[in-house]
Amino acid sequence: MTDKNYTNPATIALHTGWRKDETTNSVAVPIHMTSSYQFDSADHAANLFALSELGNIYSRIMNPTNAVLEARVAALEGGVAALCVASGQAASAYSIQNLCTHGDNIVASSHLYGGTYNQFKNVLSDMGIEVRFVDPADPQNFLNATDEKTRAYYGEVLPNPSFEVFPIAEVADLGRPLGIPLIVDNTAAPLICKPFDHGAAVLIHSTTKYIGGHGTSIGGIIVDSGKFDWEAHPKRQPKLNSPDPSYNGVIWTEAVKPMGPIAYILKARTTILRDLGAAMSPFNAFMFIQGLETLHLRMKEHSLNGQKVAEFLVNHPMVERVSYPGVATGLPKERADKYLSGGHGGLQGFEIKGGIEAGKRFVNSLEMLYHVANIGDSRSLAIHPASTTHSQLNEQELLAAGVSSGFVRLSIGIEHIDDIIADIDQALAKAS
Repeated sequence: MTDKNYTNPATIALHTGWRKDETTNSVAVPIHMTSSYQFDSADHAANLFALSELGNIYSRIMNPTNAVLEARVAALEGGVAALCVASGQAASAYSIQNLCTHGDNIVASSHLYGGTYNQFKNVLSDMGIEVRFVDPADPQNFLNATDEKTRAYYGEVLPNPSFEVFPIAEVADLGRPLGIPLIVDNTAAPLICKPFDHGAAVLIHSTTKYIGGHGTSIGGIIVDSGKFDWEAHPKRQPKLNSPDPSYNGVIWTEAVKPMGPIAYILKARTTILRDLGAAMSPFNAFMFIQGLETLHLRMKEHSLNGQKVAEFLVNHPMVERVSYPGVATGLPKERADKYLSGGHGGLQGFEIKGGIEAGKRFVNSLEMLYHVANIGDSRSLAIHPASTTHSQLNEQELLAAGVSSGFVRLSIGIEHIDDIIADIDQALAKAS
């Protein structure tokens, strides 16, 4: 094991949290396929359960393979700790459930991935947690929707599929004086955006996407910045500042002080993950560790290819508009320049002339690009959101999310750019 604090992403992804197996000298992180762990003694077990020391109890809560992934992603994002979960959907739900109970609310951007929008609108609502959707173009909308029961703000750094960069600092600055943290989904912009540098308190990833990079495994992760003062407004954050009946009446902000600023993530691990149980498989964690090792290389290629495809589409007669930070103008460009310091990524969308039928003809005509419900793969992907990923939204909600009937979403991969553009070009010709 190594405790060296690397700062360069390329090195973090290969070395943080692991050096070798002390028993076998194995360099690769082992897949710890175990449900449980031998305690050294009755006192050792009692100390672990009492949180007087940290260690492995049960793989639903923690696992040595998962721990390496957690350490590396936390270091990459500049956070203090992370928590692996079974999917990106579990990450988004748990990040909210960790702070909210029946009768509470959050204010969320209306520009969200369709699955997240539906989860917030329906599933969390069924649990008594209200989600108030607002247009992120004007950050003041978040404050206008806030009341004494608002526990968090929520947005996507690069909203899927509008791809207009979220105003991270502007929203975070509005919430912080009120004790309201900003939670952001950074799935679409790993390495190219550092939300914690701009005031976000918590972030999540669907590790299924760019972190995995190869479309093999499902997973999610929650990362705690360690920078938000949860104690400053105890009435605003009762989950962290009042006795928790689910864990022996512990007050999380007090209990963690000997361990560092990890109240949020430790509560998520020892109550939400423990009790709801959407744990990441150690095998999947192993796969994400492999993907993470080349993330810095892939994101450069995704960004280079994404920019060239967007520039091609902007000038194509079949295309009415292109949504991509690298060709944005006005306020969207200003926010892209402010928050995307490492490239513009591989995700984009475009409005094809001819509406929904032209959009369907386009995806049906692709020969190399895959027609799948995923993003962030090394391969180039395409989908028609209005009829698939966002089909559960009504017309008004679709427009609020930036999805029109002829809108096509592309996840540009790392194939040779000539081959990517050739396939898109021939599909556009057939869609006309």
